[in-house]
Amino acid sequence: MQPSSTGASVATPDALAQPSLRTATADDRHRPGQRAFRRANLALFAAGVATFVLLYSTQGLLPVLSADLDLTPGQASWTASAATLGLALALLPASALSDRYGRTAVMTASTLAASALALALPFAPDLTTLVVLRVLQGAALAGLPATAMAYLAEEVHPSALASAMGLYVAGNSIGGMGGRLLSGWVAAGFGWRWGLAASAALALLAALAFRLLIPAARHFTPVPVDARALARTVGRHLRNPLLVRLYALGLLFMAVFGAVYNTVGYRLVSAPFHLPESVAASIFVVYLVGTGTSAAAGRLSGRLGRRGALYVAIGVTAAGLLLSLAGSLVCALLGLVLITAGFFAGHATASSAVGRTATEGRAQASALYLIAYYLGNSIGGTVGADAYHSTGWSGAAAVGLTAMTLAAAVTLYATRQAHTARRGVRAAH
Repeated sequence: MQPSSTGASVATPDALAQPSLRTATADDRHRPGQRAFRRANLALFAAGVATFVLLYSTQGLLPVLSADLDLTPGQASWTASAATLGLALALLPASALSDRYGRTAVMTASTLAASALALALPFAPDLTTLVVLRVLQGAALAGLPATAMAYLAEEVHPSALASAMGLYVAGNSIGGMGGRLLSGWVAAGFGWRWGLAASAALALLAALAFRLLIPAARHFTPVPVDARALARTVGRHLRNPLLVRLYALGLLFMAVFGAVYNTVGYRLVSAPFHLPESVAASIFVVYLVGTGTSAAAGRLSGRLGRRGALYVAIGVTAAGLLLSLAGSLVCALLGLVLITAGFFAGHATASSAVGRTATEGRAQASALYLIAYYLGNSIGGTVGADAYHSTGWSGAAAVGLTAMTLAAAVTLYATRQAHTARRGVRAAH
């Protein structure tokens, strides 16, 4: 699977396929032109929209939340970080439940439960209640990214799998951007409660569309949940130095993204820019840059190698952070474009390497990457918002630059290890 603009998709098709996929006949699986294939595509597109509308619904209205509830940027950012934290903690359990109870059952329960929780968010009386509901919502949402690609790998013919996954990724991207834009625009005119209500309504409609459209699974075979086996697989992955480095890179790139996008709204509505809240909320359109750079990352890796592509991604992200420090609006926006492009290139490169690196338990390897990725969002978003509150935009940018310095160190260490290994091979011969 190629990474989406939201960052939720990292596993490769063969990583997620169950034994039933290998034994199923090709004629049984959905192909282009078939009604079931169209329904599966539309259903997963709708599920992606529902999931990522909800996951990022509060990020576009953080300045409004701060003004209405008298919150610091760090306090308000918890409404965004809490959801990704809940999702990260629930990913492995959700994947185990899907192995036991079925893909469609877990995805349906996930989207409907998260949508139901979304309907309660506008009535939250205070920050604590809102954060608790967001943690629960994030945990509920984990069922989709943990399960959707397994469903497609099992039910769609391999010749059509790339296009099916591409449409699901598009749903992720549109949902991630749309959730931020919709809630931000509505909140600018009617307040944050109505912004959250609008996101909840859109997500509920998408969740219902998913439930009505999704074809029944025909190639799923229940697998008993074996906690000990899962723990052993996870332990092996965490003892693999290359995988650990990839997880660290996912966390560090996402820390930059969380720090920047949790605070950019505050910067744009404040001096020296003083943009209207509705215009500041529209900044998330820049998110579309990620769609192109995620696809370009594969070609970049082909030319420069994985580490070469990572160096480019780190350099572009750091350059964007430095450019954004300038006082002009043009530099701030161009910097944001570079940050976004570099982030998605780095995430796409690191996440795609996980499936190739893990020789067994690839689904769990990819789930661990997603856990690190979303933890990075929670940590970077909160720390970046606190830094912004203390020292302004320079503080948020410093958090991002620190993360990119660490990412460069990780990549440089991997480069030196690879060179040492090659010298050892030549010496042995």
